[in-house]
Amino acid sequence: MPKMKTNKAAARRFKITATGKVLRKQSGTRHINEWMAPKVKRNLRGWTELDKDVKQHILEMFPYRKYLR
Repeated sequence: MPKMKTNKAAARRFKITATGKVLRKQSGTRHINEWMAPKVKRNLRGWTELDKDVKQHILEMFPYRKYLR
């Protein structure tokens, strides 16, 4: 049986932590940011946890993930 493939689009967009959380980047940071206050842009930096109802669907795209919680 051939190896299962990881979904590469999902691998670029999501990170899985050691405790099993799925992280994603904040949206709304690509363009038209001129009007945004610096505080708003600063708060959109970094990673945020994915909703639990979508989490299982995303984890199915990583067949060889290290953490299975």
